[in-house]
Amino acid sequence: MSDTTSYTPLHDPERDTLRYVSPLDQALRHAREVLAEKATANIHNHDEMLRAAVGLDMRLRQLVAALDKEAGR
Repeated sequence: MSDTTSYTPLHDPERDTLRYVSPLDQALRHAREVLAEKATANIHNHDEMLRAAVGLDMRLRQLVAALDKEAGR
């Protein structure tokens, strides 16, 4: 893959800002749920790995936003 190949990034801060930040306990519960759900994904299945990456990325961002809100950042 060359440096000139275009792609769509997993996260675009200008496009993907959170409109709602969950309370920390809810964000933590959801993060644990998606971790448990994606733990059984087949590493040899491209579709499952892509879904796991997107799901985990989304929950991690929500968890970090909840932590920042709780800390007043």
